[in-house]
Formats: sequence, structure tokens, C-alpha cells
Amino acid sequence: MRILFAGGGTGGHLFPAIAIAEEISALDADSQIEFVGTRYGIEYRMKDRLGYPLSTIAIRGLARTISPALVLFPIRLIISIFQALRICARFRPHVVVGTGGYVAGPVIIAAVLKKIPRVLQEQNSYPGLVTRKLAGKVNVVFTAYAKAEGFLPPNTVCRRLGNPIRRALTGGNREAAMEKFGLRHDRTTILILGGSQGAHRINEAVLTGLKSIDETMQILWQCGKRDYTDVAARVDKKDFVISLFPFTDEMDAVYAAADLAIARAGALTLAELTACGIPAILIPYPYAAADHQTHNAREMVDAGAADLIRDDELDSVNLLSRAADIIRSGRLPSMRQAARRLGRPDAACHIAREILHLAGYKGDNRGTEHEGRAHQVV
Repeated sequence: MRILFAGGGTGGHLFPAIAIAEEISALDADSQIEFVGTRYGIEYRMKDRLGYPLSTIAIRGLARTISPALVLFPIRLIISIFQALRICARFRPHVVVGTGGYVAGPVIIAAVLKKIPRVLQEQNSYPGLVTRKLAGKVNVVFTAYAKAEGFLPPNTVCRRLGNPIRRALTGGNREAAMEKFGLRHDRTTILILGGSQGAHRINEAVLTGLKSIDETMQILWQCGKRDYTDVAARVDKKDFVISLFPFTDEMDAVYAAADLAIARAGALTLAELTACGIPAILIPYPYAAADHQTHNAREMVDAGAADLIRDDELDSVNLLSRAADIIRSGRLPSMRQAARRLGRPDAACHIAREILHLAGYKGDNRGTEHEGRAHQVV
């Protein structure tokens, strides 16, 4: 089976594609997988570690303001569609998989033109532009949130299977993780998670509230590359057990060490936290399209797996004091159970089975029945 993946620009689009690709390889060892991306996204920076061939196209993100980039967008789109057509003619994929972002658009359009089966995987409760525009042109859209399906055309075939994450993320060893990050085994670990670029507002709120934690607690802090030098200079590690790092690819160890997370509410972050059974304090990014991070977070909050703090409350709420209150209240065990109930660690496997079935693979690849959309369910 030959499967072509298109998704990149950010980790939120690339990592779900990698997770699905890994499961396809596990199900069909003879499968051939190729990725399409650009020279400007995370996929190109990771090309030597990607594990799959990467072809690039000229597309760039759609500018939101009047600018030369906006004027050039139609030209880049047309060029990218022709580049994607050439890739499809060379690779001859049985299925094209788009995981969102501007990279997926031209490749899915090329698949439509060449009548190649194609699917989209949408991570968020508010679908991205590519998913909204092309959902009606694909065989199936794999979703994680019921709310997302309401923004898609009525003829869209949806399968609500959850967000795909890499299996390795749930397999971390806590003892080894504590040693790796220099943490103490007898303390409760608060994980500060800001993504590869960090979250400046969260970093500042944590710095302000450091004295709110006591000797039973410690901090594992991924502050991002932009803030690392400043944060490191302002933290007095003599007073606290703090492990500070800008970014790491070893998220399995990070999650294995964490007892409570403070994070934004990106869809992939929430999928990883719930799959690992980690309770959270969520601060949705306020400028996300249609406020989708708040909608993403609601499922965890309503299930009792998370508390929610608005970004505009960070100046008045002591973030670490709130975390300490949760720990001292004894809520962590019940929150952990609630998070685990929401987790869908096998989502990537189920999606991979559906893709192989669509590709015509004859192995035993059909997943169990899952909740689907009322409009039309495969």
C-alpha cells in the first residue's frame, strides 16, 4: 500500500500524521509512506528524523492582511497543485491523507483531480480552513469533536475516532524520567507546558507565583526557546525544585514525570494529556480561530479532568496557587481517572485501519465500530 501524507507547518498538523503513519507501518510492514510539506515548516526542520521521505511544495500560509504574500497566494497555490500532481503521478498513492494546515490543501486538490481516494483528519473543535473547504470532496473526515462536524458540509462523511497520538508517548518510565530531569520521587510534579515556542503569558504567571508552592511540590517547566534565557535568569533554583528546559522531543519522559499540567488547550496537547491520564489547568489561547481552544477544553473541564482559567485572568489569578490548591485538596486521583476515561490512545490505530481499508488492503485491518456523524456514517 502506498500512502501519501500532507500535513505540516506546525507540530499540531505534523505529529498526528506521524502517529497515523507509524500505525500503518505496524499494520502493514510492506506499506510505502511519503510526506509532503514545505521548506518553511517544522516538517522540513525534522526531515532527517522524520523517518519517511519528504517532498516539498511551494505553498505558504494564507496571509490575513493585505500584503505581497496575500497577492502571491493564488500563484503559489496553482504552482503547488501542479507540484502535488507530479508527486502523485510519481508515487501513485492508494490514498492521500491530509492532516490540516495549508500544506494539505494543494495535495488533497491534486487527489481530487486524479480521482485518488483521500481523507482528512481534523484535530480541533473548529475545523481549519482546508477542512471546511474540502471536507465535501474527500471520502471521509476523521474528527475528534462532535462540534467540528457542525461546521462541515451536510454531505460530509465523518468518523469520530479521536486525535491520533504516538504510542510511545504513553510508555514513559516514571523512575527514569525523574532521574533524567533531576526531580525528586517524593514530590508532586507540576508540569508547565507551553509548546515548542513556549507561552509567554503562562511563563510570566508562573514566575509571579513561584512562592505559592511548598516543599511537597516541584516544577517541570518547558518554557520555550524564546523565553528560556530570561526565565532561567529569574528563577532561583535554591528555593525550589525546578527542572527547566526550552523544548524536548522526549515527551514520553515529560508526561511520565507529570502529576498535574498547566497548559494551553491545543487539541493535540489535550489528546496527549488524556491518553496519559494527566489532570490539567487549561488556559486556552485567546486568539485561536472561533475560540476553538476554549471549546476543546470544555470536554476535559466538564468531565472533571481539568480546571479552566481564561487568559485575561492571568494577571489576577495566582496560577501556581491554584495548582497547589488542587494538589492539597486531594482532587488529583479523581481528576486522573476522569482524564483517563477521556483518553483515546488507540485513535491512531483505528484511523490507520480505516485508511488501509480505503486503500484496498486485504489484511485484517478493520477497526471496531465507533461513534460517527448522524448525516452519514461509514
